[in-house]
Amino acid sequence: MAYTTGLVTNTRATGTAATTIVVNTRNAAAGVATVTLKIFAVSPAIPTLTPVYVSSFAVAGFAADIRTFTIAGNIAYEVQLDNSAVLANPIYSTYGLDEFGNLVNEQGFPLSKMTMIPALVPT
Repeated sequence: MAYTTGLVTNTRATGTAATTIVVNTRNAAAGVATVTLKIFAVSPAIPTLTPVYVSSFAVAGFAADIRTFTIAGNIAYEVQLDNSAVLANPIYSTYGLDEFGNLVNEQGFPLSKMTMIPALVPT
């Protein structure tokens, strides 16, 4: 199943500016999760979804993986995640951090706040 945060506004004007995104993956099953991660950005110069990070990684059974990505300078971003392994049960969460490393509450997305999508956007 693929999930997305949807488009997240990232501007200081509304108090929600994040310079970093933290993506957490916890595998709640014994099988290895094969995760594909895509982060898209929208900047003032290019008002379309532009892929800025594309990564694929494995998360062992009953293990966790934490990754950070710099997104400063973008007006908005979207995180998409997918797992291609059948015997895995990844649980995702994505959070924005400000320039001081503090959580930006408006940019917190546990799995319950993400939207299921049929497939990741092609890059």
